[in-house]
Amino acid sequence: MAGSQGLLYVGFNQDHGCFACGTDSGFRIYNCDPFKQTFRRDFLNGGIGIVEMLFRCNILALVGGGNNPRYPPNKVMIWDDHQNRCIGELSFRSEVKAVKLRRDRVVVVLEYKVYVYNFADLRLMHHFETISNPKGLCALSPSSSACVLACPGLQKGHLRVELFDIRRPTLIAAHEGTLSCLALNLDGTRLATASERGTLIRVWDSHSGQPLHELRRGAEAADIQSIAFNFDSTWLAVSSDHGTVHVFSLVSGGPAGNGGGRLDRLAGNGKPPEEAVGEVAENTKSSLSFLSSLLPTSIMPKYISSQWSVAQFHTPGHQAVHSSVRTICAFGSERNTLIVISSDGSFYKCSFDPQRGGEARREKFARFLQIDDEDAR
Repeated sequence: MAGSQGLLYVGFNQDHGCFACGTDSGFRIYNCDPFKQTFRRDFLNGGIGIVEMLFRCNILALVGGGNNPRYPPNKVMIWDDHQNRCIGELSFRSEVKAVKLRRDRVVVVLEYKVYVYNFADLRLMHHFETISNPKGLCALSPSSSACVLACPGLQKGHLRVELFDIRRPTLIAAHEGTLSCLALNLDGTRLATASERGTLIRVWDSHSGQPLHELRRGAEAADIQSIAFNFDSTWLAVSSDHGTVHVFSLVSGGPAGNGGGRLDRLAGNGKPPEEAVGEVAENTKSSLSFLSSLLPTSIMPKYISSQWSVAQFHTPGHQAVHSSVRTICAFGSERNTLIVISSDGSFYKCSFDPQRGGEARREKFARFLQIDDEDAR
């Protein structure tokens, strides 16, 4: 996510408690709540285009970027910040589009291939071909309970979900258009996807490939820039180039009755705890949704039957449709909170009412790059 002031990349770590920035002179790490810079590394010769954290440990994956990259953009450097040096290196014939880490795997995404390595010795374990994937779309479950990877398939709008623990892939025809964004929940049981049109977000059972929810962001086309599940998969947040973050409930309205978050938080039937259901509002529906009980499904417009978001957060100053400012979002450590980060260097923490919904309330705002530069003086 490139932006202003030399910002080349912004991304959350696996539990969304931290985020990392790649700049034209190094990288920086921030804690989300409370917001503060926790680390900064400046290089004399070059920029970092990808910074992938491994939870909060000292190991990161770095890829060079910008006009003067620190490392070649076709290499992944495994950086140990305790030793202040690279301890491993992976080289490819084309530009690296994304890197994903978990404690036992390194996943590298190229435009037409995905490579999976064992973390301990960087031994190649798997590789998959994909359709053209210039955004580097890929999701990797961070939980030790299951190793699940999702990436584009070989056809437009199709997904490949690798269930490594049972050695079986799931193929999903998710959208008619080209995929634009995807995300797995913590344990890899749920997968959310959006196409290049960006009006609908679909949630799938990653093991069976069955659809669970169809959520409507809006009627106009948009570039979906991030999707995130909360800790127990009762909420889903979506950001787009319209400058709005939408929050959807996943505890009602789906054909499977919901949820799918952490296995130790769910009942044996895969439904969320009863107390969670009682505290969460249903997604908004069209005022014409009553027609769904009168008209055959075959002629019922999807627009009328869709579920709309419970809550929204509009990033100040980015109201223009198709804004050049990119925004990513995740759920905060406190209940019913969101963390929103924009490529212009803005950090927001906001809270939403899980029962009434509506506009989220801004709790914290910071200009993280400016704060860093002032502190460095």
